[in-house]
Amino acid sequence: MNWKRVYNLVKKIPRGRVMTYGQVAKILRLPGGARTAGRAMAASPSGEGVPWHRVVGAGGRLLIREPHAMLQRKLLESEGLSLAEKRILNFSNYEWKPGKTRHRGSPKKKK
Repeated sequence: MNWKRVYNLVKKIPRGRVMTYGQVAKILRLPGGARTAGRAMAASPSGEGVPWHRVVGAGGRLLIREPHAMLQRKLLESEGLSLAEKRILNFSNYEWKPGKTRHRGSPKKKK
């Protein structure tokens, strides 16, 4: 299967933000849902700039196995996220939703 659409979306996730496998699947209408998004991330080619570590399980859980889970944790922490065990603390503060880029305190766009 061609995962290019998945990788293009994942490349848009800003530094310090994350999406869930389910969100990726829903946005792209992937057959098989979150599992399909997980397969795409597992097949992610190294060296092509796909920030695979920014895709996590529901509620901010790290679902991948070691040693990759340790690397994912380190990468997320280097981007400012706080983790406990295999879960992102205050997950909703780091969740990225395409189209909702306005941050608190940012001026509203004029019509």
